[in-house]
Amino acid sequence: MSLKFQYNKTALQELNKQLKVRIKALPTLKNKESALRLEVKRARDKVHELDLSIQAKFNELNEFMKLYTEFDPSLVKIREIDIQSRKIAGVQTPLLGKIEYELAQINLFRAPTWFLDGVQLLKQVSELQIEQRLFQRKMQILEHVRKKTTQKVNLYEKVQIPAFEEGILKIKRFLEDEENLSKAGQKILKNRMSNEAAL
Repeated sequence: MSLKFQYNKTALQELNKQLKVRIKALPTLKNKESALRLEVKRARDKVHELDLSIQAKFNELNEFMKLYTEFDPSLVKIREIDIQSRKIAGVQTPLLGKIEYELAQINLFRAPTWFLDGVQLLKQVSELQIEQRLFQRKMQILEHVRKKTTQKVNLYEKVQIPAFEEGILKIKRFLEDEENLSKAGQKILKNRMSNEAAL
């Protein structure tokens, strides 16, 4: 990073201030990054767990597939999905609230006895799939923010903090050299004046 600054005390104070801000923010950013990394892993594990549950439900459905040709899937409709939000490490993520279903009228005298079980199984599968999609979305959001946070940590650690430290060092050396030259000039002037006074 090419840092532009002037060689004076005001610039030195400004660079010191900027350096302190970054050094102070770095541990917080690192903690946020590790928290996000952990939450991404949890979300990924939950998506995998839901995949297995959905697969198990579909295997359960396959056993009765011949019967389900009689089943009308339009008996169950999703009326509303309540999606709430929850903050994780300062990031808003979706959270599944309540799912409301709209059930069509079933004539229990004409319908096979397993229709109610079919409705329940259909509701369970749909809940699992909705929850899985929400966790996938949560994982994407958290992964995106984690990458941004990692970039910021790397920017601070590897680019900005070293650049500010180098700039501060350059300004200090310049000011010290300027002071030494000033003192040397004063000494020479004093010696010259004392030599002239002696003559």
